[in-house]
Amino acid sequence: MNTTRTTPLSPTPTSNLTALHLALQAASLAIAVARSAPPALRSVAEQLIRAATSVPANLAEGAGRWGQDRRHHWRIAYASDLEADTHLRLLAAAGAGDAASTAEALALLDRVRALTWRLLHPRP
Repeated sequence: MNTTRTTPLSPTPTSNLTALHLALQAASLAIAVARSAPPALRSVAEQLIRAATSVPANLAEGAGRWGQDRRHHWRIAYASDLEADTHLRLLAAAGAGDAASTAEALALLDRVRALTWRLLHPRP
C-alpha cells in the first residue's frame, strides 16, 4: 500500500515577509526567461537561475536567524538581487525571453531590493 500523501504547500514560517513573496515571484519569472535563452547564452542563463533563486533562499534563511547572522543573509539576498537583475538585463538585450515577463521580473527585483534595503537599514 502506498502511504505517500500529497498535501498543498503550507505557508512558510516567514510568510509575513513581503520581500520573500515577491522574490519567489521574481525568481519564477527569471527562471522562465533563462529557460528560453539560446544555447550560446546558457552560462548567463545558469547564472541568472543561481542568483535569482539565491534571493528568496537568503531572505528566508535570514528571517530565521538573529542579529548579525540575519543581516548577513539579507546582505547576500540584496547582492544576489543585483546580480540577477544584471543577468536578466543581459539576456533581454540578447533577445532572450518574453519582454513582458522580463519587465515584470525586473520590476519585482527592484521592489525586493527596496524592501531588503529597508530590512538592512531600519528607521529608528
